[in-house]
Amino acid sequence: MTPVMIDGKDVAAQVRASLQREIDELKSNGVTPGLAVVLVGDDPASQVYVGSKVKACAELGIYSQKWALPASTTQEELVQLIHQLNADDRIHGILVQSPPPAHIDEEAVILNIDPRKDVDGFHPVNVAKLVLEDEEGFVPCTPLGCMELLKAYGIETAGKHAVVIGRSMIVGKPMANLLVAKNANATVTIAHSRTRDLPALCRTADIIVAAVGRPEMVTSDYVKEGAVVLDVGINRIADESRPRGYRIVGDVDFDAVKDKCSYITPVPGGVGPMTIAMLMANTVKACRQLTAR
Repeated sequence: MTPVMIDGKDVAAQVRASLQREIDELKSNGVTPGLAVVLVGDDPASQVYVGSKVKACAELGIYSQKWALPASTTQEELVQLIHQLNADDRIHGILVQSPPPAHIDEEAVILNIDPRKDVDGFHPVNVAKLVLEDEEGFVPCTPLGCMELLKAYGIETAGKHAVVIGRSMIVGKPMANLLVAKNANATVTIAHSRTRDLPALCRTADIIVAAVGRPEMVTSDYVKEGAVVLDVGINRIADESRPRGYRIVGDVDFDAVKDKCSYITPVPGGVGPMTIAMLMANTVKACRQLTAR
């Protein structure tokens, strides 16, 4: 079988083009969407992610604030900044880059973000709205991007069996909720490290979403002929032939799996570009909702 490669860069560009029209319309009415990104500490990967988000804002004309705080920042100081951003009318979305240093209680930080500005979709109010299928809530950006990819490629979910490998609040659980919702109508199984005979279960899936964080764990033994495979994983593995000494791979063994799939996302270039595109979309949505009140 010759698979269709799902081009996340192309779909992300389409999302951004649509957002650009919305942003231009908002600006013509005197409103500029605003996003605050808060980074605590000097984790190199987090610095790259934050830089990408700020760059995306600049390209679309979204007002952005980047707060780079030292690793010594206390919980109280971080919460104080969040309250300041909650009250700032220029800011419609607030994102605290994960993971923070070990002494920061990430859950407590999320609880202090105004749910109306929680563009990551991690606040319990937004988690509840996702489960209740309340469209005013915010959905975590990566699973939201996965749904956008399925839609862009006309991949039917109704009546299909989807297996989501991973149960995090960032991807696995919200992904399952999106797939089982009334506008998707999939039958969903959430699998994880304790699932018995995971390959056999995955072979029953029409759609596999791999979000487990283990490099190339999903092999051809997991995939039935004609399945759709969305690979959410971003893993570094050593590779001395590369200038940086490593290469990026997903949770799926791409070369081993691709010929069995009807559709598959590559890594990089698949789900990854959608995450930032959907963050921008959530920021524009927050702006519309906050300024309409």
